[in-house]
Amino acid sequence: MKYTAEHEWLKEDGDAYVVGITEHATSQLGDLVFVELPEVGATVNKDDEIVVIESVKAASDILAPVDGEITEINEALVADPSLANSDALGDGWFFKIKPSDPSQLDGMMDEAGYKALIG
Repeated sequence: MKYTAEHEWLKEDGDAYVVGITEHATSQLGDLVFVELPEVGATVNKDDEIVVIESVKAASDILAPVDGEITEINEALVADPSLANSDALGDGWFFKIKPSDPSQLDGMMDEAGYKALIG
């Protein structure tokens, strides 16, 4: 898995990557009550605001971790945003993205690097 400084995780899934937010992020946000995901087929650029989340504490945006195309979204998360709290690294994923420039993944942190960041 790879991690961003914005508390997102990416896990390889064929030619795409599953993207979600970390347990650290969900603990900071509190219980998620609303999620608006991007459209499947949308082409996004790195750092575009592509997901809106609302929690009991705040509203926030999730940025595209890389340039690419959204290939799938987690409809279950839209129906039950608390999945991100209860299973951040599993069923609480947000979307899948097929990178147009896979080299953008090279600068991301591994788990040890991410733990050092939040440590």
